[in-house]
Amino acid sequence: MKPPIFSTHGCRLNAYETEAMRDLTQGQDNLVVVNTCAVTAEAVRKARQDIRKLRRENPDARLVVTGCAAQTEPETFSNMAEVDNVIGNTEKMNRATWGFLPDTEKVQVDDIMSVEETAGHLIDGFGTRARAYVQVQNGCNHRCTFCIIPYGRGNSRSVPAGVVVDQIKRLVDKGYNEVVLTGVDLTSWGADLPATPQLGDLVLRILKLVPDLPRLRISSIDSIEVDEALMQAIATEPRLMPHLHLSLQAGDDMILKRMKRRHLRDDAIKFCEDARKLRPDMTYGADIIAGFPTETDAMFENSLKLVEDCGLTWLHVFPYSARKGTPAAKMPAVNGTLIKARAARLRAAGEAQVQRHLAAQMGQSHNILMENPRMGRTEQFTETLFVTDQPVGQIVPARIIGAEGTQLRA
Repeated sequence: MKPPIFSTHGCRLNAYETEAMRDLTQGQDNLVVVNTCAVTAEAVRKARQDIRKLRRENPDARLVVTGCAAQTEPETFSNMAEVDNVIGNTEKMNRATWGFLPDTEKVQVDDIMSVEETAGHLIDGFGTRARAYVQVQNGCNHRCTFCIIPYGRGNSRSVPAGVVVDQIKRLVDKGYNEVVLTGVDLTSWGADLPATPQLGDLVLRILKLVPDLPRLRISSIDSIEVDEALMQAIATEPRLMPHLHLSLQAGDDMILKRMKRRHLRDDAIKFCEDARKLRPDMTYGADIIAGFPTETDAMFENSLKLVEDCGLTWLHVFPYSARKGTPAAKMPAVNGTLIKARAARLRAAGEAQVQRHLAAQMGQSHNILMENPRMGRTEQFTETLFVTDQPVGQIVPARIIGAEGTQLRA
């Protein structure tokens, strides 16, 4: 029996759900699953390219397409001759879906906005043997003008704190030394739960009830929604890692308003300053879009300057890509060549910040979580290379002696 083949596109949440599908499809034979991303038009193009390639390599397999792009534009994939089934983001997490694929219609994609709970399927970690990811939230109630993701994920739903704590306890018992909390809009966690707890409450509860967890990390957050309890955790909990990835998107107030974001430029700068005062070793990553519709040279310069004003280190730069069905797609577009040039300038600014960060680590001591025998990451998520093998999954104290590219050497 040939085990199912999975191809995952996009975010960590998709990767988490692929691991859940590996369990849900146990016993299936000759199956190929493409878990798509819808964040940009380019992401959809790459998914279609991948589907054609996988069909050529597996001509007799049942090829199933799922994920956010399958949810938002199922007809795109159902019209492909290479595809046997298209299933939505809710359906993919249901074991029964996989058991009856040969006997169902080609497209199974229900209204994602009608879903009121997260899928209850839990996994025992994925990725490295050191770090595990735990989905605590799904969906988004906000409607940023550039974003199609709420239509792929639905409205915000939270996993109850008790369920999260129990899963993390299981992961720690299995030897994981770091857990990463993931979601689509992580800082909205708890708004749909009784008593409306907030993300900081969850973080403090995890750290209190799972004392054997060495490291807790938070994935992408919306800084304007950070609550007082999370700031308290940043200030007082050394097991909460000093690395936050921020959904900033732009550094110009007019562009932020046209994006329908909930923060302004000064809000982002103040948050970064406040969190760094509480935790001086804090590093930031950020998502920034280059060439959003109507962006002038002066507006772009504000975004470029934000990299230094916020002290951002790890940038995810996205050249703007219009998504059909979003308000931004109807706004006056920026020239494509100019978008690429602006994206390149943002990436160069990010690379300069990385080099500044690496230089500041020379001679410093860090606790490194080993992901393979020769590479691990610091608390600030910086890749660190070793000249001798280290135990995978263990936290190794080391002194930084050099840097190479975007990596440290210990």
